[in-house]
Amino acid sequence: MRLKDKVAIVTGAASGFGEGMATLFAAEGSAVILVDIDDAAHATESIVDNGGQARHVRGDVTNRSDVRTMIRTAVDAFGRLDILVNNAGVSHPNQPLLDVTEDDFDRVFAVNVKAIYLSTLEAVPLFREQGQGCIINTSSTAAIRPRPGLTWYNGSKGAVNTLTKSMAAELASDNIRVNAICPVIGETGLLETFMGGPDTPEARERFTAVIPFGRMSTPLDVARAALYLASDDAAFVTGVALEVDGGRCI
Repeated sequence: MRLKDKVAIVTGAASGFGEGMATLFAAEGSAVILVDIDDAAHATESIVDNGGQARHVRGDVTNRSDVRTMIRTAVDAFGRLDILVNNAGVSHPNQPLLDVTEDDFDRVFAVNVKAIYLSTLEAVPLFREQGQGCIINTSSTAAIRPRPGLTWYNGSKGAVNTLTKSMAAELASDNIRVNAICPVIGETGLLETFMGGPDTPEARERFTAVIPFGRMSTPLDVARAALYLASDDAAFVTGVALEVDGGRCI
């Protein structure tokens, strides 16, 4: 029960890394608000059926009104907010950088970068009022060891790492910790987008060949790292971009 009596918001929580984090947080005692542009009802019901506390909000993290609603839902349902996980993310297809459309570029930076700005505007005043808070941003090994074909996505995650460190420096005096997690390619709904084609054994082998542990990341791998950063065990940890990558960035 490492998050006993905590309240967390996890965006992009209908599946993948976000669902993994929300599920583990709930199992460790946190009440959780699952936010997604898709329906997170199934993931929420699974948490509740297993004895956890959860609510879901269908919303767009690039829309400030929707972001305000997710914060208000946490406070109205559970009285406070302790942990904000900015996990929602998208990518353009793996392709040459000149072939990425302007619409895809704008969407990548809106979801991966602007959403952090909007959630900060809404959550930080509440954290300051409470005297503490924890923000976790889902970044990527793409920010550290970028692959060809994902240039603009790589750049958006580079921004996430820089924002994380700058936010941590600026908000430390408010007792607000800010950290990032950098997973290597994982078994999520974005897998074929990152691959640039069908998920085949051959395609997987091309990607796992550069991961020393020889496999992709899983939602549980990422959730365990997030649990540490969200818990009091990490009370003196801020400004870190934690690689969860099986050695990819060595």
